[in-house]
Amino acid sequence: MEIIPYESRYAKDFRLLNEAWLKKYFVVEPYDSELLSQCEDIIIKPGGFIFFVRIGAKIVGTAAYIFKSKGVYELGKMAVDPVFQGQKLGQKLMFFMLEFAQKHHWSKIILYSSTKLKNALYIYQKKGFIEVPLEPNLPYDRSDIKMELNLK
Repeated sequence: MEIIPYESRYAKDFRLLNEAWLKKYFVVEPYDSELLSQCEDIIIKPGGFIFFVRIGAKIVGTAAYIFKSKGVYELGKMAVDPVFQGQKLGQKLMFFMLEFAQKHHWSKIILYSSTKLKNALYIYQKKGFIEVPLEPNLPYDRSDIKMELNLK
């Protein structure tokens, strides 16, 4: 298993992994479709990052940091191929993402989730994320919880 940075040849993997995850638990919302089909323009070019978990030649997981403001990024679009779930790849990817943020001296990571995802929330809390109030007009209907991790 290795974690690699975004390359445009993996854009389809980013979209397919996330769509599969969303369809399993929720639905693909309009903002999801926009992000997933235009990830270079919406995530990478404004200063965000996308990473992939690769096993051999196969991309089996992904996660993204979406730039919000200086030193503040949204952790999102985290998905692991169902065939590879249960191998703690999501936790390894989360550890990598947190290390990446610390190496870049960011001040805060935010994320939006759903209280339906008990295992994910447990992992976030274990890593130090705390629940904070949701703001109005969220981009996702499924989000009913916002969490943040202060890195300073």
